[in-house]
Amino acid sequence: MYEFIKFEKENGVATLTLNRPEVYNALNNEITFEIQAALKEVKRDEEIRVLVFTGEGKAFCSGQDLKASAADPTRSFSDSLHKRYNPIIRALRELPKPVICRLNGVAAGAGCSFALACDLIIAAESAKLIEVFVNIGLVLDSGSSFFLPRLVGSSKAFELATMGTRVAAADAEKMGLITKCVADEQLDETVKLYTDYYAAAPTKAIGLMKKMLNKSQNSSLNEMLDYEAHCQDIAGASHDYKEGTSAFLEKRKPDFKGN
Repeated sequence: MYEFIKFEKENGVATLTLNRPEVYNALNNEITFEIQAALKEVKRDEEIRVLVFTGEGKAFCSGQDLKASAADPTRSFSDSLHKRYNPIIRALRELPKPVICRLNGVAAGAGCSFALACDLIIAAESAKLIEVFVNIGLVLDSGSSFFLPRLVGSSKAFELATMGTRVAAADAEKMGLITKCVADEQLDETVKLYTDYYAAAPTKAIGLMKKMLNKSQNSSLNEMLDYEAHCQDIAGASHDYKEGTSAFLEKRKPDFKGN
């Protein structure tokens, strides 16, 4: 079904793997549209409870394929962003399910933006993040100007963006840029701990919390108090709330269905 990505589903976990390892998973037109299609599938499929986003080979994603860009010198940057990249960022942030970035290697440019758009980033110790745009005279895109200052503060965000600083995974964890840095050989084991949890968690409640946390970025306390009440009504009408309450009273582990 897909040529430039791999898409697999098993036991409530979907894995989307960028699959152009020969060019460090650089982004051409085709791969970005395949990512969009896969994310739509994840949203539609109620059996999928959590998404893992990763790369094949040594890199997570090296950003835009500059050779592909050179073949179309008259292309519009804004058209490319609106049609290819921005829909991916919106889909990741609006997906009512947790998204885990399995950061297996370098994430550069738009690849770095993709990682930052995920809900959690579990990185191999050898992985690195770099906002490489400045090195070719461009500006941040694909949401990095939104994510960076919110994760590390405005001063550090300015440094990372304008100097194209290469950040090792261990340093990224210390500055709050990623969730967790682990030894390379522990990456899959650690990601599985998260996917095992989320595949059995109350997905509807988690999706609502994701919406709440997104909304809180640009809302007042009073707005969030009202929105919390609205979302709590929705969560309170779910199967998983009833199951969670029953399990608590019966002193057993809940069997959440995600709805």
